[in-house]
Amino acid sequence: MDMLRSVLVPIHRAGWKFIAGFAVVSLLLFLLAAWLGWIGVVATLWCIYFFRDPPRVVPVRRGLIVSPADGMVQLIEPAVPPPELEMGSDALTRISIFLNIFDVHVNRVPADGSVVKLAYRPGKFFNAALDKASTDNERQAVRLRLDEGPEIAFVQIAGLVARRIVCELKPEQRVMAGERFGLIRFGSRCDVYLPDGVAPLVAVGQRAVGGETVLADIRNPEPARSAEER
Repeated sequence: MDMLRSVLVPIHRAGWKFIAGFAVVSLLLFLLAAWLGWIGVVATLWCIYFFRDPPRVVPVRRGLIVSPADGMVQLIEPAVPPPELEMGSDALTRISIFLNIFDVHVNRVPADGSVVKLAYRPGKFFNAALDKASTDNERQAVRLRLDEGPEIAFVQIAGLVARRIVCELKPEQRVMAGERFGLIRFGSRCDVYLPDGVAPLVAVGQRAVGGETVLADIRNPEPARSAEER
């Protein structure tokens, strides 16, 4: 039963119309040529894989900030939060997580708290792995007041292939760490801005799992970690 559950992963509801579209195109391609139809089948299977929405085991202790997405920790650097969130002009530690087209793209809330502000900004579609994607690309930013007191920001950023950001949060909404709140189609990036003085507990090059990997701990005075590939 456990093996079956690991294979039959739930599909996010936003993906069914795309899966149906890919399946219809595949049938039409079979009418033209069998080899074209099989290409369509492969594309349909990839679409199913892209919109998978596996359950996650979320750490629930107060003070923890978890990853909002699956992907590679691409950058950790000081940066000013998006101006549309009105969080001031002081730089905070920003953790950037890059999602490739094979990662789970369902996004999860990083911590327990209340939504203070939502801000969408249209923009360009540079490769999400580039540093300038945080400032130039289309994005949906969220300002969250944590139950612990401080505020964080997390941002969904469209990438080179991504053309649609889905965010289901509302102002003043109460949220919990690991709760699903949206997704980005198809390939993207998520940024998290930590509270002032809070050190990241991940390193550049590390793989993050949405809703599970702890990015930071407000209650932990541990300094920023170093890491090396072995």
